[in-house]
Amino acid sequence: MIVIAHVIAITCYIAAAGLAATPFARPIPAPVRGVVALLSVGVSVHLVALLAYAWQFGEPPLTGLGPALSTAAFLVAVTLLVVEMLAHEVSLTLVTAPMAALVTIGAIASPMLPSPTASTGGASWLGLHIALSFLGLAAFAAAAAAGVMYLLESRELKSRKFGAIFRFFPPLETLDRVNHLAIVCGWIALTLGTALAIGYAIVYRDADHLKVIWGIAAWGAVTALTVGRVVAGWQSARAAIWSSAFFIAIIALYVAFRAIGPRAGEFL
Repeated sequence: MIVIAHVIAITCYIAAAGLAATPFARPIPAPVRGVVALLSVGVSVHLVALLAYAWQFGEPPLTGLGPALSTAAFLVAVTLLVVEMLAHEVSLTLVTAPMAALVTIGAIASPMLPSPTASTGGASWLGLHIALSFLGLAAFAAAAAAGVMYLLESRELKSRKFGAIFRFFPPLETLDRVNHLAIVCGWIALTLGTALAIGYAIVYRDADHLKVIWGIAAWGAVTALTVGRVVAGWQSARAAIWSSAFFIAIIALYVAFRAIGPRAGEFL
């Protein structure tokens, strides 16, 4: 049941991205209701999969590679659904829905088993750290997606072509607000998650150096973006470039640690 529910969620995410792309093929209004409906079904079925996992293993799907990836993809999809419902447009789905689908595919391709490394006494502490960190990364992903779309639309405006991207994408101001808000929300969640991780490592004396490096790198990237936007007054284009670049760098670092680390099989 867990795998079947994941497959249905993947199908819904891909279908939502495909439906969102239809205005590029022919001049029709953005299919907001259809995309939101598909995303809602995907998120609901994905939640059922996570609840089934929790029922089967007696713990939330936060530790272990497969469960962790599934939870991360679910939070990305939820973040996307909320943004699209509030903005009443679907262009962000073009980037973020395939991202959620790919991460979910990675989850069911990995062992859907909990990690045995967490201390029993600190399971709730560790679980809250992971949940907050995933929420922060989901917001970071939304900021990066908005940044990519901002750069594409800005480039089309400068070229004066005014093609499908200009007609379909939301205004630059909207993308900039999404980028700004997602960066700040991501920083708050990652800061809380990192603080819990440090406390857990000190109290239970359980720390993996690669996880610490990766966590600090992710927090540092979002912190740099937050300081740049809020304190240094970065302009929209600069924030869009750096949010996209930092997100790619963090994902690349994760893949490297997952591949070469001495405890690679346990690296979430």
